[in-house]
Amino acid sequence: MSDLIIPDLVTLDQDLGTTREQVIRHLAEKVVATGRATSFDELFGDAMAREQKTATGVPGGIAIPHCRSAAVTQASLAMARLKPPVDWGAKDGPADIVFFIAAPEGADQEHLQLLAKLARSLIKKDFTSALRNAATPQAVVELVDGALGLGPAPRTTPAPATGSTDAGSGASAADHPGGASAAAAGGAAAGATPAGAGAGSENPAGTVSGGGGTATAGDEPASASGPRPESLVAVTACPTGIAHTYMAADSLAAAAAERGIDLQVETQGSAGSTPLDPEVIKNASAVIFAVDVDVRDKGRFGGKPVVSGPVKRGIDEPGVMIDEALAAAKDPNSRKVSGGGGGGEERASSGGENFGGQLKRALLTGVSYMIPFVAGGGLLIALGFLLGGYELSLSDDAGVANGDNMLDGTGLFNLPPEGLVAYLGAVFWKIGNISLAFLVPALAGYIAYALADRPGIAPGFTAGAVAVYMDAGFLGGIAGGLLAGYVAMWVGHWKVPSWLRGLMPVVIIPLLASLIASGLLLLVLGGPIAALTLALNDWLSGLTGVAAVGLGVILGLMMGADLGGPINKVAYAFAVAGLSEGAFDNQAPWQIMAAVMAAGMVPPLGMALATVLDKSQFSMALRENGKAAWLLGAAFISEGAIPFAASDPLRVIPSTMLGGATAGAICMAAGVTSQAPHGGIFVFFAIGNILMFIVAILAGMVVSALVLVGLKRATSPKNTTEPIVA
Repeated sequence: MSDLIIPDLVTLDQDLGTTREQVIRHLAEKVVATGRATSFDELFGDAMAREQKTATGVPGGIAIPHCRSAAVTQASLAMARLKPPVDWGAKDGPADIVFFIAAPEGADQEHLQLLAKLARSLIKKDFTSALRNAATPQAVVELVDGALGLGPAPRTTPAPATGSTDAGSGASAADHPGGASAAAAGGAAAGATPAGAGAGSENPAGTVSGGGGTATAGDEPASASGPRPESLVAVTACPTGIAHTYMAADSLAAAAAERGIDLQVETQGSAGSTPLDPEVIKNASAVIFAVDVDVRDKGRFGGKPVVSGPVKRGIDEPGVMIDEALAAAKDPNSRKVSGGGGGGEERASSGGENFGGQLKRALLTGVSYMIPFVAGGGLLIALGFLLGGYELSLSDDAGVANGDNMLDGTGLFNLPPEGLVAYLGAVFWKIGNISLAFLVPALAGYIAYALADRPGIAPGFTAGAVAVYMDAGFLGGIAGGLLAGYVAMWVGHWKVPSWLRGLMPVVIIPLLASLIASGLLLLVLGGPIAALTLALNDWLSGLTGVAAVGLGVILGLMMGADLGGPINKVAYAFAVAGLSEGAFDNQAPWQIMAAVMAAGMVPPLGMALATVLDKSQFSMALRENGKAAWLLGAAFISEGAIPFAASDPLRVIPSTMLGGATAGAICMAAGVTSQAPHGGIFVFFAIGNILMFIVAILAGMVVSALVLVGLKRATSPKNTTEPIVA
């Protein structure tokens, strides 16, 4: 028998409320009550956070809320059969069968594969019909164990035939109490098999095939003398990688089987991934990406016509995606996966992101790739000053920096008069400066990469170098990267002869995108952006008193607002992007960096202190998280406060924002500087006025902790360390 589900985790035919939140709350309480999780607050918060990313309802009256949580001590399934059903975001109506999957953060592969296998079973009509007819919780447990292959195969009641099935879902309306179409794939899904496996077997960690020339249970294999079916490949992946990844794979395989299409699906989930055979990819007419995360090793599919969309679309509309892929394979102007025969990208296909989301993703990608240059360069410069003194950056009458003079014509066997330590300081300082010189080109290059993939990198770096030449700073780099990326995308979509396609990503696109984007910067945009950059630097340099404190308050509020989310990242990106403009006669960018770092350290430190001040307001799991938050906060990892925010956002977020604003204001008022973009207290040697930096952090921490404890005491009817479970 499986240890995933026990009768105490099964609820049959009860009214658990009218919302997903109420049902998940009940099931999470069940998991905690059976001793399989340590904290209801944390488990419930993690489950709802996952639910808010994408609704977990699927066709056929099924919902599979799921999460990974540090609170879970044993992988578990909790099941509810609802009366009345609850809307779970599926297109065909509300759900009456809900399986809550609670997985530990470090779940082993065996359990992950079992959970994936359950998710696949839920798109089979006879299994869901048997669940609806089960009379007792023990009967449900036996059905689940049988589906997982851990007990005797249960007798199931075949779903009655009610005529034709929907081409997209492949299931009859009889399975859904509300009369809507049932679970995707129907009988064909039951026959989806791993590539190369025998009929009826399943491999959650591997590849799945359906239809056409692959032998599948319930389908006759194609005759060896018959026509070769059309061939497609697909990849499915979701953030958690437990349920939707595998359900989408089986739904797509079932839809392909109905159409006589040979489809091979690679599941990139938590249970592991077996890459598709390169020969299979080569022979495929098109590729389908049903994913909510980046496809691993996407370059394998380069040049293939592509249809992409969220993983849930692979469950809800598998037939539509198959049909779109078949149409794309026949259309010479269809979008292609970049990295092969063209420079186009698949993001704008049906179900893709909008322009605002695309722009935000491109900017954050550029910043994330730029940070290592800033981090390495900034810390090396700080170490250089520590060893060689601030005189390294001072210039002589000819404009040559003292650090360059020390390095000129010298070496370990011909040291300058300043000695070995000062010489090593000059070495660190010089390497750091060279590293920082890549800041703007890297920013622009990877913004373009996020938009146009590899064909955009060279035009982006070139445009970034032009921005440096024009003194346009990071604003010029952003403009150049966007120009290069969008021009590369545009050129990549051109209809060209087949003999020219191979040259597009490596010659034509980089050439034209570099010429157009960099030419616009040189001839039109560079001058105005350089003037704007100069004005911005002058304004920041002139900030004093109330204005500087106000900026610190704003940055601190942003850093504490979403703890590593978009608002936090905008403030951090603003500070990092301007870091290279800092100098001893222009310390405003360094002051902004210090304010942002201090404010970002406050949330986890404030949560840690709050768990010490009033333990009764926090569960055991959160108190344990509080111990880890001391180190996370000291290292400037704002995400250390997320477990607290997930379980109690209405009281935690205001406290982290107020604490961050306090730290930011004090840093700006005291003129604290930081030449390092990350590291927290561990880069103390890169902090100017380290004493006030520490004072700012401590003040913000105390404010955050006191506000949180005060809010909890004021709004909690009574102190409880764990929730009351029914």
